[in-house]
Amino acid sequence: MAETHSSQRLKILALVLAVLAVGLFAGYALSSYSSQTQIAKLDSNIAGLESQLSSVQLQIASIQSGGNYTVLSVDSLNPLYESVKGSIVTIEGLVAEQGFFSTTYSEVLGSGFVVNLTGQPLIITNFHVVDGMINGSVTFTNGEAYTFKVLGEDKYSDLAVLQVQAPADLLKPLTVVSSGTLNVGDVVIAIGNPYGLQSTMTSGIVSQLNRAIQTDISGNYLISGMIQISTPINPGNSGGPLLDDQGRVVGITADIVSGSQSVGFAVPSDAIIREIQDLVTTGTYSHPYLGVNGYDLDYLTAQAAGLNITYGVLIQTVSSGGPAASAGLRGGTQTVTVFTGETVSVGGDLIIQVNNQPVRTMDDLTSYIDGNTVPGQTVNLAIVRGGVTLTIPVTLGARS
Repeated sequence: MAETHSSQRLKILALVLAVLAVGLFAGYALSSYSSQTQIAKLDSNIAGLESQLSSVQLQIASIQSGGNYTVLSVDSLNPLYESVKGSIVTIEGLVAEQGFFSTTYSEVLGSGFVVNLTGQPLIITNFHVVDGMINGSVTFTNGEAYTFKVLGEDKYSDLAVLQVQAPADLLKPLTVVSSGTLNVGDVVIAIGNPYGLQSTMTSGIVSQLNRAIQTDISGNYLISGMIQISTPINPGNSGGPLLDDQGRVVGITADIVSGSQSVGFAVPSDAIIREIQDLVTTGTYSHPYLGVNGYDLDYLTAQAAGLNITYGVLIQTVSSGGPAASAGLRGGTQTVTVFTGETVSVGGDLIIQVNNQPVRTMDDLTSYIDGNTVPGQTVNLAIVRGGVTLTIPVTLGARS
């Protein structure tokens, strides 16, 4: 019996020791696994921080060397908005509409912003915002409103310059830089008063540059050099600033394509820089004039016209007595129908260069002439006529 009891005690003791050993091993294993997991997480975090540090170092090196760099991201555009909102104004007034029996008046609403490019703070807006406006006023973000005087206007660039007798502390000019700094894909911000909703910010990207569009106000001429943007533009936005990601003016929001989805246009800031002195001192700006009506050549039209080149501006008509006519440029001599069913005049000159700059479309031609020349200047057009490339000098006129 003594041996039996002793044996049982030994078995119980062995079992207890075994349970303790298993517990200690399990605790060690769990602790080891947890430590390894934490170490792995720390290693991953360190690798991520090292990657971000490397990216920042590359950006700093690029900035120091004067190169291009890309801003990774920002949590909010609010600091930019707060820094510029006081410079953006609401422009409103009335436009007369003549009916059969009486004259009625409708309200016009737009946007504008303060600049100082001539030594005095002035308001920039679109021509179409103030065209024909009576009882017009400029309202600042604090609610104070003042009447204005139109110093100069240009319907061919959709620009107007206003003078307002407001206190100096309200006239906070924005920085204006060349729109030539823009690239397709750059982030841009528009601030204006769509539908009267004051100080509304929207953002998008530059979709394309140097577009030429025709509007009701520009008549038979194209407004050239326009910036195409994905930023939503609505009634009331017109005349507000288009800003880059540093809050600098690169354009003036101007127009939308009817029925489009998020396709807008802005007048380039280069037009402001180029024109403002003339607009302030003379009230107008004189645009160069070539005097051709052109068609953008494509593959189907080239086939129909029997041409072996598929780009350029195919001259449809030449304005009688204009610069192009005086230089001997020729318009189309016959009409053909291309495969799309469109009617095109062929047989005329094909413009492929202006001052050694490639001309692929009418956008290229008008944007170059309007942005780089003045009336009275002579340009050299490279044309294709009868399969032969010629250089024709043309002395530009002025739009009337």
